[in-house]
Amino acid sequence: MLLLLRTAPPPRALLVFLAALLAGGLLMLGAPSAHADGDGLIRQEVTFRSGNGLVLHGTVLRKDAIPGTGPGIVLVGGSGPGPREEYEQEAEAFAQAGITTLVYDKRTVGYSLLHRDFGLLADDALAGVRLLQSSHGVDPHQVGLWGFSEGGWVAPLAASRSNDVAFVLTIGGPGYDTLRTQAWNLTTHLQHQGVSGAFRRTVAGPAAQLMATTGLFPAADYEPVPVLERLSRTPLLALWGDHDTQVPAQESARIFREALARAGNQHAVISFIAHGAHNGHRTSDGFDRIGGPRFQGKKLGELAPDYAQTMTTWVLATAAGHPPASAVQPAPRQELASTPIPRDAWYVWVAPTLLLLGFATYPISAVLRRGPVLRPVRWLAGFGLLAVIATVGCSMAVFVAGEGAATPVILGQPASWLVVQGLAIAVVLSAVASARAVRRSHPTPSLAMWLRLAPVGLAAVGFVPWVVWWGVTP
Repeated sequence: MLLLLRTAPPPRALLVFLAALLAGGLLMLGAPSAHADGDGLIRQEVTFRSGNGLVLHGTVLRKDAIPGTGPGIVLVGGSGPGPREEYEQEAEAFAQAGITTLVYDKRTVGYSLLHRDFGLLADDALAGVRLLQSSHGVDPHQVGLWGFSEGGWVAPLAASRSNDVAFVLTIGGPGYDTLRTQAWNLTTHLQHQGVSGAFRRTVAGPAAQLMATTGLFPAADYEPVPVLERLSRTPLLALWGDHDTQVPAQESARIFREALARAGNQHAVISFIAHGAHNGHRTSDGFDRIGGPRFQGKKLGELAPDYAQTMTTWVLATAAGHPPASAVQPAPRQELASTPIPRDAWYVWVAPTLLLLGFATYPISAVLRRGPVLRPVRWLAGFGLLAVIATVGCSMAVFVAGEGAATPVILGQPASWLVVQGLAIAVVLSAVASARAVRRSHPTPSLAMWLRLAPVGLAAVGFVPWVVWWGVTP
């Protein structure tokens, strides 16, 4: 006999319990994940929205089982893509000291090689501050910013816009605008590669002026001094590695000190990290990195001695209501001085434009069959066009591709620059040969002759002082 068993409907209380359990499970899936590793730190993956609507992704690190509330800090990275993994050592050092830390991936929207908006980056940093203010175990009145390199422009800017920022730390913060800082960075690395002074002066001089005048360099007009002068009450710790090869540390420290003094800031500490590179990590000369993890195939170097302790001790004292009084540590020697870059040097682009037009007149007139055709003048026009384009392009390529564009180095000069010098010599020799050819041909004076020969002749005359000023000659 087949027995049919009818199951009674579950009690209402059971249904409510199961629904709550399911809802809780869904909430856990949608909530930020948190996990503890063997180092005693809890890592929580978070997303937060910047003031301009962009969603950012990061990690909050805090020490497990710390009673009460403590300070928090948001890490603002340097230039480039800026994934959070690059600053993991700093994040862990802060968290191990009991400072809840947010490290996040930099935005890719509104930020590129040719476009930088520090205002947007400051908005992102302030959004991170608001996130930490609402985080478990964080004193909302003691959340600050840490800025590295480019972040040394962004973190002070964010602090100048909001009273929510309790303190600011910078490492490798530039005191100059972006273009002057980058020009110094490039010339320092070119010197390290064995490039002589002539080409370095070209990069820091005419090439940088052309970048400034044409607006090709991103955020070249950003001035950090007015921002620093607005930080009258925000405690600030400014650090540089004593082997910084990307920012003129001695000059930048002086600018920070003077600007913050004018602001009346009584809690501005200027200091240097022994054996520290631009990022505060261990180095022997500023160009290498010792130990530490790898990032994008390159060593980051481990934190330099006393680097983490200097920062965490300062943060904890500041958060406890005892920010250290202003102090300045003597700066290490800076081998190269930075070069001021004029903003209104219109002649920098007008001169090569006129030269190109002058040399181009001869081949254009040949197509139109106007005036006499002389082979030496044809060579002069061709070499002239190549020389002007190569002179400008070779030196500006360093700003686009970095100091690697200047390799290989031969006899103290980039190989490409030797080619430019060869073209300049060819222009001069072609000009002499062209003058002789014109004299021998005894052309009948006419408007067509003048329209064809005068522009290229004037270009040849103007080319000589131009290449001397541009630094093509040794």
